[in-house]
Amino acid sequence: MTGQTYCDRLVQDTPFLTGPGRLSEQQVDKIILQLNRYYPQILSNEEAEKFRNPKVSLRVRLCDLLGHLQRSGEGHCQEFYRALYMHAQPLHCCLPSRHALGGAPFLTSHGQKPRDVLGERPSLTLLSHFSPGPVAFLACLGLATGLALLLYCCPPDPKVLPGARRVLGFSPVILDRHVSHLLLAFLTDDLGGF
Repeated sequence: MTGQTYCDRLVQDTPFLTGPGRLSEQQVDKIILQLNRYYPQILSNEEAEKFRNPKVSLRVRLCDLLGHLQRSGEGHCQEFYRALYMHAQPLHCCLPSRHALGGAPFLTSHGQKPRDVLGERPSLTLLSHFSPGPVAFLACLGLATGLALLLYCCPPDPKVLPGARRVLGFSPVILDRHVSHLLLAFLTDDLGGF
């Protein structure tokens, strides 16, 4: 089912979401308030009051809300899923449309991948899905800096670290050019025997 839009997903998920015990009154109120109060404003004040009316059963209000969002278009459905994720994450992870997708990304009505839902990223394990980012870069930079400081602060005893300066001499090939300039400047004094 690739190419499934948020509206398609909402049609598929409506029976699941309106089932007994799925969403609490408090969760539905939080979702409605988010759709009403935060940018982009999806629900007007009158619509929010209508969907929060405690005199009407929760199931009826939720069915009306979901039907209203489906008629309103793709962007409104997308914001609903964002709010659902924020206020009912365990339920969001169990939606039938998420299982039907099989982890494949779905497309918006324009044929583009949707922007990420805030915090909606699959859990990454270190070995299977390592994605280098700023933290990995800073960790490697810290390691290289620590090695450079270690070599700088250690006395030049050839018996203690005979091959370390040779190994460090090739590290600028891997490191960023700013760090490599510092390492090369440090090593120029001790490369006489290299």
